[in-house]
Amino acid sequence: MRDFETKIMKSCTGSPTVKLLSKGLEMKRQGLDVLILSGGEPDFNTPERIKAEGIKAIQNNMTHYTPAAGLMELREAISRKLLKENGIIADPKTQIIVTPSGKLALYQALVSFLEPGDEAMLLEPNWVSYKEIVKMTGATCVSVPLRHEDNFRITRDILESKLTDKSKMVIICNPCNPTGRVFTEEEIQTLADFVDEHDLLLVADEIYEKLVYGGAEHVSFASLPGMRERTVLASGFSKAYAMTGWRLGYLCAPEPLARQMLKIHQYAIMCAPTTSQLAAVEALRNGDEDIASMTEEYNRRRRYIYNGLRSIGIESFEPEGAFYIYPDIRRFGLRSDTFCERLLYENRCAIIPGSAFGDGGEGFARISYAYSVKHITQALERIEAFVRKL
Repeated sequence: MRDFETKIMKSCTGSPTVKLLSKGLEMKRQGLDVLILSGGEPDFNTPERIKAEGIKAIQNNMTHYTPAAGLMELREAISRKLLKENGIIADPKTQIIVTPSGKLALYQALVSFLEPGDEAMLLEPNWVSYKEIVKMTGATCVSVPLRHEDNFRITRDILESKLTDKSKMVIICNPCNPTGRVFTEEEIQTLADFVDEHDLLLVADEIYEKLVYGGAEHVSFASLPGMRERTVLASGFSKAYAMTGWRLGYLCAPEPLARQMLKIHQYAIMCAPTTSQLAAVEALRNGDEDIASMTEEYNRRRRYIYNGLRSIGIESFEPEGAFYIYPDIRRFGLRSDTFCERLLYENRCAIIPGSAFGDGGEGFARISYAYSVKHITQALERIEAFVRKL
């Protein structure tokens, strides 16, 4: 039989985060006592007021297609949010697209503007999906490694060192998955100046923007002078509003860029789920109290796991946002994938190897604290028991 797979798809790998999570879940199904701290999903339920709007939408038969770009009511709500919270002026009619998840928003952005021969600069460590989506376009990924020793700071030197005449795009996650870093306004300006001077497109994944702690402040790239015209902002409702299963995200971009991304939307998707869109309107209108409550609890867990890891001799950058911590495991002398696999099979605790998040991730691991303090406490005990054997 003919080989129907394309060279491009053969070059793509399965998600390492899904792979390890699946292993842990399979062990649990076999009756083994496995503690999982590998997921990127809030452990909170969707707030009641948001669920009520979704239920009401179904009861009122609001289950038909919406315009491809999304309900105007939701786009207007997103536009107001962007102006109030991010300082970004966006026309809801032409510059906002509602998508079935933040992940698909990013896929649309990368597929719309990359092609074979292009290079996309990926600030690493970063979320596992960016690199594989870039590969799907036929473009080339260029790693821009941010160093743990520098607290994962963005510098002009590291950006310039990776620039070529094929560079077209820079991709960044802020707050960062997996490190928990929230980039300062000075760093964001450094990146903005670089992107502007070299005529590049910036794709900014800001899905964790509302989950920031300890005085850190999230600043949107598109809010800086001159950056609105060359920034695609991708975000969504999964993380801040605990709406992972509702599958809803959005894109904000200048009208010429949004028009191109909408083409993929029209042919591949049609529209995001109608009930989810109506629930999201309620989230934007009245969800701040729910976010504050969840963020307060994440912050408590953040401090707890940071101090807990230090108490067993594992150092880490202290996360400022999202709900991940990125401990340094280099002193144990194991590759990160070996460390995580052995931890899973020997001590029944699932975390993600740092090598999953880019070339510079070797020697680190990602641990999610989107779990209860009791769960985290038990996991720390198992991690301590494991490292004592090494």
